[in-house]
Amino acid sequence: MTQAPYPSTRFRRLRRTPALRDLTRETSLSPGDLIWPVFVRDGEDAADPIPSMPGVHRLTIDRLLPAVEEAATLGIPAVCLFPYTDPALKTELCEEAWNSDNLSNRAVRAIKDAVPEIAVMTDVALDPYNINGHDGIVRDGVVVNDATVEALVKMALAQADSGADILGPSDMMDGRIGAMRTALEDAGHTDVTIMSYSAKYASAFYGPFRDAVGASGALKGDKATYQMDPGNAAEALRLVERDLIEGADMVMVKPGMPYLDICRQVKDAFGVPTYAYQVSGEYAMIRGAADQGWIDGEKVMMESVLGFKRAGCDGILTYFAPEVARRLAG
Repeated sequence: MTQAPYPSTRFRRLRRTPALRDLTRETSLSPGDLIWPVFVRDGEDAADPIPSMPGVHRLTIDRLLPAVEEAATLGIPAVCLFPYTDPALKTELCEEAWNSDNLSNRAVRAIKDAVPEIAVMTDVALDPYNINGHDGIVRDGVVVNDATVEALVKMALAQADSGADILGPSDMMDGRIGAMRTALEDAGHTDVTIMSYSAKYASAFYGPFRDAVGASGALKGDKATYQMDPGNAAEALRLVERDLIEGADMVMVKPGMPYLDICRQVKDAFGVPTYAYQVSGEYAMIRGAADQGWIDGEKVMMESVLGFKRAGCDGILTYFAPEVARRLAG
């Protein structure tokens, strides 16, 4: 970079007014950058608050539909569904995961019927259906890879059959993207998109989410044998490359704010659609501090989401999505 020395160059000139700041802003944010993760539960006319995620609720499908319609009106292009599964339906083999009439698949069909213009993303992992709380099938205390991939393929096909636009494999099993892509092609689902959770870290920031889907009490042990070590960066690039070769259309880094360096490295290395998930713990910290009056919650919310774009992300999954969109609309 070349610039004249002070006083010929005064950086404050371009910060002097809102108009000048707008003209020279390097990174912008729009509702089209957002994906809204939502929690769905069975029943009718219910919205259960999630104590560890103030302001977030588990919604029955009839309550979810108007919320999704509002999101579409705000310009949010996609929602991501996470089911709260009846504990009675959880098993060792997670058979409910590929039930064509399970809660998640019913919600997909309902949304596509009611709000066809919005893209519906689904979660492909076994933890909502697993009596052990893990993302994969557990045998003798070990999360087994290949049997889990077979189950995930059946789950992905059921979601695609229900009308899901984007599949989000969050399980972190080896080989699952290639297996899903092959099965989708063979079944005629050639246009179904895969957004792989390629760099998903074994993070302490997921706690409130596990409360939301009812997996926290069931989880035995941790997920360090299949999710990434928080100290690793080069591994994330290898995982992204693998998933792209296997047929992923988009990739994700999760969590978000503690891993902005990974977002930037992924975008710079591959130039593919790159997303970050501002996870439940990140949301809870901002919301909790705002509720205590310790921070300006709205400003911190907007600054945090803008940070993902500045780090190279094409979009962000965030529980703040409707609030961010309203703020952008003025």
